[in-house]
Amino acid sequence: MSNHFHAVVWIDHSQAKVFHVGLGGADEVTLHPHLPTRHLHHKAGSIGSGHAGADKTFYAEVAKAVSDAGEILIMGPAGAKTEFAHHLRDHAPDLAKRVAAVEAADHPSDGEIVAYAKRHFKMPPPRVRAPA
Repeated sequence: MSNHFHAVVWIDHSQAKVFHVGLGGADEVTLHPHLPTRHLHHKAGSIGSGHAGADKTFYAEVAKAVSDAGEILIMGPAGAKTEFAHHLRDHAPDLAKRVAAVEAADHPSDGEIVAYAKRHFKMPPPRVRAPA
């Protein structure tokens, strides 16, 4: 997808925003699960947790989107970020080795995601040219 070494994934159960980040900027792709998010309600006395299972197809698509990254930062609210990290560990162990961190992040803007990734990967700020 990109020639940038670093990637950041912000993921929840309704979408994944994938940014390939480099000194020259960032490329973005947004992915959505094939099936809409289901809200399950747990009733007392019933079997099961009351939570929808992980969407393995969705996680596989996100994994493919970051497959060329050298280092990956996974961010997001709730459990989707952890489920995605577990998916990588179980289904793409070579990619799981490149996960630098899994961090909690509610709903930042795209710019905030990229800025956080640049700080996390210790990328220098853009150079400002002196007027000629």
